[in-house]
Amino acid sequence: MELVERYLEHVRVEKRLAARTVELYSLDLQKLTENAVKAGVELTRVQNAHIRRWVAQMHGGGRSGRGIALILSGWRGFYTWLGRQGLVDSNPVQDVRAPKAAKPLPKALSVDDSVQLASYANADADPWLEARDAAIVELLYGCGLRVGELVGLDARASAGARGWIDMQAAEAHVLGKGSKRRTMPVGSKAVEALTKWLELREQGGGRPQAALFTGRHGTRLTAQAVWQRLKRRSLLAGLATPVHPHMLRHSFASHVLQSSGDLRAVQELLGHANITTTQVYTRLDFQHLAKAYDAAHPRAQRKK
Repeated sequence: MELVERYLEHVRVEKRLAARTVELYSLDLQKLTENAVKAGVELTRVQNAHIRRWVAQMHGGGRSGRGIALILSGWRGFYTWLGRQGLVDSNPVQDVRAPKAAKPLPKALSVDDSVQLASYANADADPWLEARDAAIVELLYGCGLRVGELVGLDARASAGARGWIDMQAAEAHVLGKGSKRRTMPVGSKAVEALTKWLELREQGGGRPQAALFTGRHGTRLTAQAVWQRLKRRSLLAGLATPVHPHMLRHSFASHVLQSSGDLRAVQELLGHANITTTQVYTRLDFQHLAKAYDAAHPRAQRKK
């Protein structure tokens, strides 16, 4: 413990670290000391294999990858200091990395919530804004577009257009990541909403651009504006959670996969270059199936 106290004094006085940081270092080094005592090894004799074993034990005990990474950072600094004092020949923590944290599942709405949002109509709202926002929701959920793809759409095809809507063919031509183009089918509800919006679009005032979705002054709607309008609309529609554009993209992918089971088709619709990116939706799909099983099967009340 004498070495630990000397190191803590070093970071407190010479490095002038905050009191809270020093306190966290102290807790991390207490854990290191306890592990060394259990292993019957002095702190200056700890080897790389010891560190790896202790990381595995922490991970097995439920500690998060981020938490382990922070502990390793504290240990690594301690052994770097010991090396400068000539007390160890090498840093046993140097090449040890924390386990990767599991990627959280993307948030997706249930089918009922998605339909509730898409069907919502605000009779008291400005008809021009109401028609535009309804069309935005229908395209985001009906086509699984990224918000950047959505705001990049023009009302019609033209030279140099990033993307456009073909109302006759009921198709959206979008420019996705990596400047890759893809064509998306536009469903009947989205076509209906777009038709209504296009009829009102020129009545907004100002001089409209070619953009499909514009603000009141005729300029192209920004991604930030779409985020704000969608959040507001979802709350007005009575959803418990504020909705953002990418949540509707996740919902689109999850619901198409639930209905079709065709992962390759979902990959094409989303514009993913690699199918491993799309495979996250199989986990969402299993969550849906597991919930349905738990709710419906008489023998499904599994112990938590």
